[in-house]
Amino acid sequence: MTVYSYDNKSLFKDGKRWFPIMGEIHYSRYPDCDWKEALLKMKEGGVDIVSSYVIWIHHEEIENQFDWTGWRNLRKFVETIKECGLTMILRIGPWVHAEVRHGGFPDWLLAKCPDARSTNGDKYFAEVEKWYKAVYEQVKGLFVKDGGPIIGVQIENEYGHCGGLSGAEGELHMKKLEAMARAMGFDAPLYTATGWGGAVTAGMLPVMGGYCEAPWDPRITEIEPSGNYVFTHERNDHAIGCDFGIGETITFDMTKYPYLTAELGGGLQVTLKRRPVAQPKDIGGMSVAKMGSGCNLLGYYMYHGGQNPEGKLTTLEENIATGSLNDMSIKNYDFRAPLGQYGMPNGTYNEIKLYAMFVHDFGEKFASTETYLPESNPLTASNLKDLRTSWRSYDCKCGKKRGWVFVSDFQRRNKMADHKNVVVENKEYNVKFPALDVLDGDFFFVPFNMKCGQNELETSLCTPLCRLDNERPAYVFYSNARPAGKTFVSESNVCSAEKADKAYYQFAGNAADTEDIVTLTREDAEKAHKVCAGGKQYVLITDNVMYQENEGGKTVLNFQTDGEAEFKVFPALGKVPEGFERKEDSNGFAHYVKAGIKKDAPAVSFEKISDNEKTAAYKIRVASFENLEDAFIDIAYTANCARLYENGKLIDDAIYAGDDYPWSIGLKRYGKGAHEFILELDSLEKGAKVFIEKWPDFGSSSSLKAVREIKAKAFVNSKVIL
Repeated sequence: MTVYSYDNKSLFKDGKRWFPIMGEIHYSRYPDCDWKEALLKMKEGGVDIVSSYVIWIHHEEIENQFDWTGWRNLRKFVETIKECGLTMILRIGPWVHAEVRHGGFPDWLLAKCPDARSTNGDKYFAEVEKWYKAVYEQVKGLFVKDGGPIIGVQIENEYGHCGGLSGAEGELHMKKLEAMARAMGFDAPLYTATGWGGAVTAGMLPVMGGYCEAPWDPRITEIEPSGNYVFTHERNDHAIGCDFGIGETITFDMTKYPYLTAELGGGLQVTLKRRPVAQPKDIGGMSVAKMGSGCNLLGYYMYHGGQNPEGKLTTLEENIATGSLNDMSIKNYDFRAPLGQYGMPNGTYNEIKLYAMFVHDFGEKFASTETYLPESNPLTASNLKDLRTSWRSYDCKCGKKRGWVFVSDFQRRNKMADHKNVVVENKEYNVKFPALDVLDGDFFFVPFNMKCGQNELETSLCTPLCRLDNERPAYVFYSNARPAGKTFVSESNVCSAEKADKAYYQFAGNAADTEDIVTLTREDAEKAHKVCAGGKQYVLITDNVMYQENEGGKTVLNFQTDGEAEFKVFPALGKVPEGFERKEDSNGFAHYVKAGIKKDAPAVSFEKISDNEKTAAYKIRVASFENLEDAFIDIAYTANCARLYENGKLIDDAIYAGDDYPWSIGLKRYGKGAHEFILELDSLEKGAKVFIEKWPDFGSSSSLKAVREIKAKAFVNSKVIL
């Protein structure tokens, strides 16, 4: 049995320090037939721990009528996590928020217990006990002690911060819930509780949050710069009003617990009133800021988007009519997550995969580091002038400090000052980097005194991505910092350590020809995957969607593409994969292409069928696509919000966030036959009291509600067995 534990610095796995990546997916918001593919894509993106809420109203909307079937089949989901070789933190509530009606509480519960969460009385706890028992029956025998994947349990969410009791009464409430769960049989080595904004944790392992913006904010203007982009010992999310002093609203002793996150926003779910759009670098810059602040777990909420299931009595989204602060989409829970509601990755997936690949190969040492913030480091996000820096280091037996320096000149939707010919140094560590140009929007971390096999890298302006532990080792980096007066590496390449470009790699003495240095452009690094097959390790780069699985002891690469399957790899494969052709090698990489698999997208057409002052409706026809694995339609529209119907039933909806973001809909979920949809658009009024980052051009109109274009895309699958 794998043993999990923690101290005040990090988690441990079998006695070794462990820096995992955690990603949230809500099984009850995603088709059960696609769970395995979704989980394997999450694993490919670097996720080690799958977290998921068990949403009460999704399972017991009608009292004593539990539904654990289909999308709601919790046991099947946990078993699929095990099959995929992943672990799990089960978030059992009872209240979860999760942008769900009543935060996940069924209506009947609130009718019986109107003071739910704000009481320590027996009546509410009796109902929770029945809920916990029902959940336990689904996961019994699936805890890590049983050989299952469940390593942790989260109790409640934001208790004492977003509702509930505070102080001693709040601590008592959380302790009663924890004791109830443990007595029930939820036996896991990690018990967690969200700890931001004054939430009480009752001695459980606190996990923190951080979002790049605040869609729940009632204002319809640009808000102040987010503190989640500064290097700081503060663990609270500044976007929710916690920047009053380090730890001021934290209820636990930060010196006793590691800095872990569970709700680092992997995207943002827009609300009807406020519609910020999370970009890949927004999430990347925040991730680097947290790593540079001492964080030892990156937990993304959401990592995989979804769709609200059908309710038996009501729709199941959060809305103002039921007392919540926000109006959300009825069906859509895409969240602009790294993997969207139809399972396709976006740029954020590739961005945060960079950090996952790093911690998988270097995380044990990284998690052991101490974090040092220089006096020159600005602590407030409003400082857009000074360079932000942080150092994470550990002592090695040779007496040196080894580690990484973090540098950031990024603040979402703000212009930062450029810093040219700047020297980053730490006199105490006896470390001095070559002069750098750090420009607005840059953020990175680079190593110092890093062991590369038999060589030692005193400093580098390239960031470690992974290592290949083959007979001849290789260290994979990507170009992420500019030498003064120069730019990034222009082409990915492979060379021996002794021939590495001295502008980017500064080895101690003369580097020996004992290891290879693989230098990727940042663009290639974002498309990189580490592959292990036949006892050998590879770095593979592809524009295609790609994820791995194991079949009969063989590594299988699954490519999803709307064109050719194509990749380059170092070192070269032992043989050309079946159906592929090896093209001419370049810069040390072997290049493989499988042509002739492209298939036509289904024909799509649309016509306006009605238009009045408030709404317009379109009929959309899509031809069948039985010969494809999936097909998507991208609807470019301008309106306040949109709803898609088939046979009179609402199947999806969206809130408009700007003309740059078409609504992408995966059709496989609705069947591969021909479709006739009705698209309904609500008018967007000029000057409407909502926040949109980039408003459309109204011209002479006072309102807009129109489809500009609809495109169809085809996806085919191709397998490579290594």
